[in-house]
Amino acid sequence: MGVVHLIRHGQASFGSDDYDVLSPIGETQSSALGQGWEAEGFVPTDAVAGSMKRHAQTAIAAIDACGGPDGYDVDAGWNEYDHVGIATAHDAGALGLDSKAFQRLLNQAIADWRSGVGEYDEPYSVFVERVMGAFDAAVATAGPGRSVAVFTSGGPIAMIVSHLLTGDDALFQRLNDVIINASVTTVISGSTGPRLLSFNEHTHLARDLVTYR
Repeated sequence: MGVVHLIRHGQASFGSDDYDVLSPIGETQSSALGQGWEAEGFVPTDAVAGSMKRHAQTAIAAIDACGGPDGYDVDAGWNEYDHVGIATAHDAGALGLDSKAFQRLLNQAIADWRSGVGEYDEPYSVFVERVMGAFDAAVATAGPGRSVAVFTSGGPIAMIVSHLLTGDDALFQRLNDVIINASVTTVISGSTGPRLLSFNEHTHLARDLVTYR
């Protein structure tokens, strides 16, 4: 039996000039993940990350803290949807909102994106296809006795968990709203295919390090 660990990146830098970098809290969360693995005596056999900077930074911090594996592969299939493009397609003034107001607007914008309302650089159907393709590749790597750490974002994790639980994307938005930064969702893969073992595990984070955005 193989295992795939889906890790949401540490907190990014909302409101800064470059959202796609970890905040100081995000850096601490990512290190805490690796330290938790080290304390358990766990080292993944393989690692892969999306091509976003926050994915790379989370991977490097966690891998350094637990002592391995030796580097990671990059697969852009694990990248997040373009939340800025989706939000501004819904409301051109979206980026001027505070984080809570932006999240409310983004949820409305994602509902439009999913229903096909508006024009986007990446249609929702394309997002679903690339994420599920990246997941299939990770499952194929996770052969017997192997554990694959995947450093990605909340959207891909929510999509995969929804498909594992319901066979489709019915739970995508509900799950996406509650995924914690630097949390771990674990999928086991054996003769019956991939199955969800745990969702959104974050006991490696101190209470003051638990963030959702």
